[in-house]
Amino acid sequence: MTKGDESLSEVEVAEPVMIEDASWQRKSTRPWLKPLLLGAGLGIAIAFLGGGLVSRLLAGKQNAAGDKSTQKPTPSLTVTVAPVETARVSLTLNTTGNIAARDLIPVLAQTNGLQIKSIPNNVKEGSFVNKGQVLAILDDSVLQTQISQAKADVESKQADVVSRQADVESKQASVAASLAIVQQRRADLAQAKARLEEAQKNFRRYKELASSGAISDQELDTRSYTVKTAIETVHVGEENVRSAQANVGSAKANIGNAQAVVNKAKADVRNSAAKVEQLQAQLAQTVVRAPASGIIAEKLARVGDVTGVAPQTQIGNVIGGSQKLFSIIQNGQLELQAEVTNLDLTQVKVGGLVQITADADQRVDLQGRVREIEPLVNDKNRQAIVKIDLPSTNLLKPGMFARAEITTGRTMGMTVPQKAVLSQADESVIVFTQSGEDLDPDPRVEVREVRAQKVEVGESINGDRVAIKSGLELSDRVVVDGAGYVKDGDRVRVVNQ
Repeated sequence: MTKGDESLSEVEVAEPVMIEDASWQRKSTRPWLKPLLLGAGLGIAIAFLGGGLVSRLLAGKQNAAGDKSTQKPTPSLTVTVAPVETARVSLTLNTTGNIAARDLIPVLAQTNGLQIKSIPNNVKEGSFVNKGQVLAILDDSVLQTQISQAKADVESKQADVVSRQADVESKQASVAASLAIVQQRRADLAQAKARLEEAQKNFRRYKELASSGAISDQELDTRSYTVKTAIETVHVGEENVRSAQANVGSAKANIGNAQAVVNKAKADVRNSAAKVEQLQAQLAQTVVRAPASGIIAEKLARVGDVTGVAPQTQIGNVIGGSQKLFSIIQNGQLELQAEVTNLDLTQVKVGGLVQITADADQRVDLQGRVREIEPLVNDKNRQAIVKIDLPSTNLLKPGMFARAEITTGRTMGMTVPQKAVLSQADESVIVFTQSGEDLDPDPRVEVREVRAQKVEVGESINGDRVAIKSGLELSDRVVVDGAGYVKDGDRVRVVNQ
């Protein structure tokens, strides 16, 4: 019985009691009072009955609403899940560094003091140039004038050589004449000696005749005088020979002097010719060419600049007294100069694989190799530079900041299917894991809640799985097919792979 029924019953019982009451009997003599009391009692009974019914209806509605709130909709999405598996994955070391040219070649003007006359239009920063390609042309007018003067000097020196050579030939002819005179003087001397010998023989014979009295003493004196004359003639002949020989020596000396003059003139010719060659070499150097093939990293030269005299803004670009006009990245090869602490340095090996990315350009996803580890560690920050070779690309430029993931070894680690990994707008990475127990009592259907879990991913394995560094356990199961359509807390039908 409801509360309203109990109230109604009380009204019905109360009425006889009131009739038996003496006071009621006394008041019943007032006929207008009875209908009034009956109406009031009936109203009270109706109010109690109505209140019970309303309360019962409201309670029923609240219970229905409570039941609906505890019920959850039947899952409409079916997903496949897969367990976290183990596989051999890479151990990596994350670091950062700057992109730099592997070989940055400065291009200098080989001749200073000349004005830059022209630069080809295709020579600009970022352009690829071949070895020997013209980069700039210098003004050669001064050199051309100097070359003309040097050539004229060479011709003058050559004419002097011809003149000196003629003098040598004249001196050589004089020597020949002197030698002929010597021969003549020797012949005269021989003749004088023959005459002396004959005079001496005659004198001896006449001396014997004079002793026997066959001739007079006067005749003997004449023969004696002839001998003396012959002796004097021989002496003169000998002197003439010596004089002629001296003339030969003098003529030969004159030849030596003349030949020395010729040699000096020839040396002057050679010096002048060498100057011409030097100027011509400088003329060739007025064409500035690329010393190697590569990409122009810097273009510092401007038309009108004077080589060797750098503009005030380029004081730091003077190398060894010569102004740097260009710099070329040889063969366009770049490297990443990554900073590694001395604690991590022992993990890095030459030849190790490195994954390169850049915050400034999401397209950068390159693979390089460790080429060199600098032997010195910075004593201030305790870091060493690891040089990493990069593949050819137009996405990176010297000076850019980049990140490096250096492979240091291999070990067993966790992996999940590639399709289970979802990138988020904040650059984080999540997977959905199945949570809790089966929520459907039907053994033929498995219903689970899924939860979003942030993870740190590693390398891609075989193109269809991804290594997980942190965020999961080996006992977890992750959503694969349908992962892109669920959200945290969803109930889904589960199909196991």
